[in-house]
Amino acid sequence: MTVLAGIMLLVNAGYNAIVWPQFWKRVAADPRARDEAGAPTKFYRVHAILISIAIVIAVASAVAGVALLIGA
Repeated sequence: MTVLAGIMLLVNAGYNAIVWPQFWKRVAADPRARDEAGAPTKFYRVHAILISIAIVIAVASAVAGVALLIGA
């Protein structure tokens, strides 16, 4: 069961590492991301925070997955 949990955590980390950077590209290119002066909007900042949190969780999942697999 520990091996399965480790694999699932690594799959989760891999999925997040693929999906969130692609989403970030779309957010950065969205016209709502910048105002007329070119400054970042709330839309941009909120998504930056959400994506940052998701990436931190992905890194934590990867570390936990590797720890489980090494300990197993």
